[in-house]
Amino acid sequence: MLKANERFDQLIKEKLYIIQNDDVFSFSTDALLLAHFTKLRPKDKIMDLCSGNGIIPLLLTHRTQMHIEAIEIQEALVDMASRTIQHNKLEDHITMHHMDLKDVQSIFTPSQFDIVTCNPPYFRENQTFQHIKEAHRIARHEVMCSFSDCVKASNHLLKQGGKLVVVQRADRLADVLIDMRLNGVEPKRLIPIYSKQSKPQAITIVVEGIKGGKPDIKISQPFYIYNEDDTYSESMNEVYYG
Repeated sequence: MLKANERFDQLIKEKLYIIQNDDVFSFSTDALLLAHFTKLRPKDKIMDLCSGNGIIPLLLTHRTQMHIEAIEIQEALVDMASRTIQHNKLEDHITMHHMDLKDVQSIFTPSQFDIVTCNPPYFRENQTFQHIKEAHRIARHEVMCSFSDCVKASNHLLKQGGKLVVVQRADRLADVLIDMRLNGVEPKRLIPIYSKQSKPQAITIVVEGIKGGKPDIKISQPFYIYNEDDTYSESMNEVYYG
């Protein structure tokens, strides 16, 4: 089941295991927060874009009985995700698609999903700092897709009134809001994520948009990951442990 340099990590709250490999991909706190802030109704049909090793679908399985689909462009990550799904006996609950999300219009019928989640590459393609390892570079830099590509794909996949939920670096907030509005997904909810209360600048954001929604965004209260002594905050403990 495990290949070289791989390990099983436990998702404690969900009582599941996920295959990770630091040389290829390991999920971050941002993925946990994206799943945490994704609101689901019992019959929502879900698609996850830029799925990596399948962490978001895995986290959402305990909150829905509906089938979850996911798209990832890197074959090695799809392989990791598929073996994770098999290990947890979730073949009937999650389907991974090895494909470029820019091809969704030719493969998926439009307007069939209620929820699209996306943990996109954070850094622009021309960012001065580039990760050396190719798998990391593709996952974290806009070399295979831009954030705008992610929103265009989401617009095709979502039903009218369907929701796109994304996590992104806080310093890219303007890109997120502009690209969503220009591509027909109106930003409706913003959750700023801070390291701790003594650090005044948000590090990441979670934004929820609605396809065809009316202009009107609500700013949620800040979410703090750590207490001042660097232990996890009560809110973050809830995300990890329930």
